[in-house]
Amino acid sequence: MNLKSRHNFSVSSLAALALLVGSAMLPGITQAQEGSRIGFVSTERIFREAAPAKAAQAKIEQEFSRRDKELQDMAARLKGMSDKLDKDAALLSEGDRVKRQRELADLDKDFQRKQREFREDLNQRRNEELAVVLERTNKVIKQIAETEKYDIVFQEAVYASPRIDITDKVLKALNK
Repeated sequence: MNLKSRHNFSVSSLAALALLVGSAMLPGITQAQEGSRIGFVSTERIFREAAPAKAAQAKIEQEFSRRDKELQDMAARLKGMSDKLDKDAALLSEGDRVKRQRELADLDKDFQRKQREFREDLNQRRNEELAVVLERTNKVIKQIAETEKYDIVFQEAVYASPRIDITDKVLKALNK
């Protein structure tokens, strides 16, 4: 038997073994599922619709509005300088043109730095606020699960049947 045929034999043997083990475990899995109570909560909906999430978003917007306005003003100034340089380039001496290009490049670097810092600070604050919302949400989910005797509640799934979706119950509790 050559190496290739031994490899094929072992792969097919492993596949058969996996099939055997998998089918032997299915009755146990099915039995566990039949007696279990499963729930699902859409974290995306919670972050979009829950009152604490909306309050956190409003707080962040208020906190960062001044810096956002400064960045918008800086971007407008940068665009104005760029447009003016393009318009005046033919009339400027080489020295003046190079000087204004350097000023424009320096302002652009400063703008890029401030924009990056803004995004980093905004993301950090958003993550902090959403962590508080998620912690509160998890407490509510746990209370509902214990009260209504759920065995497991998932927050992420590729697919969840609407009959196990308890997001509305969680939203109702969070919005009190």
